[in-house]
Amino acid sequence: MSFLSATGMTGGYGNGPDIIEDCDIIVDKGEIAVVVGPNGAGKSTAMKAIFGMLNLRKGAVVLDGLDITRMAPQERVRQGMGFVPQNRNVFVSMTVEENLEMGAFIRDDEYGETMERVYELFPVLREKRNQPAGELSGGQRQQVAVGRALMTAPKLLMLDEPTAGVSPIVMDELFDRILEIARTGIAILMVEQNARQALEIADHGFVLVQGQNRFTDTGEALLANEEVRRSFLGG
Repeated sequence: MSFLSATGMTGGYGNGPDIIEDCDIIVDKGEIAVVVGPNGAGKSTAMKAIFGMLNLRKGAVVLDGLDITRMAPQERVRQGMGFVPQNRNVFVSMTVEENLEMGAFIRDDEYGETMERVYELFPVLREKRNQPAGELSGGQRQQVAVGRALMTAPKLLMLDEPTAGVSPIVMDELFDRILEIARTGIAILMVEQNARQALEIADHGFVLVQGQNRFTDTGEALLANEEVRRSFLGG
């Protein structure tokens, strides 16, 4: 069984219609899985379903062999899930270091070594550690958000549109850091609008359309698939 196995997910928000239907997403340790598709395809909804932010009518979410389908998000964090939402993902009035310390709130052990690894991964955060996060650029805020999630010592790191609104240079830098994180054995699950660039670093890709899996394959195979290229990657 894969480290994360989210299968048959069907559900939506409140009493509204289903946004995702029979949706499957899996990822293994040290792998990068990318969810792509057109706007409104249910990508972020699938991510939120995996993190427990909406109730599933059908389906199951299993993490490291444990069925967590009925667990609240905070319980899933304790089981090893780290989640970085697309919007409002830093405490703007708090310093960079205070943001990172907030990520360690669930830990009972010493977290100084983890913080040092975050600073090694994102050197600019060390330089700006005493600066309010609200004064940082968009790309730097994303680094703070990812760093804070890493402070929970996750086994699975989920990123919802991590490169939204950043320049191509910053996007490439973030993807490089994501590759580094995966090499440490952490499973990465990422929803991304920059589909072509994301699939280039992905071990597996999931193309969602109207809340359902349309294509599932390796990143390399999806990039080579003529229909995927034509319909979702701009030719």
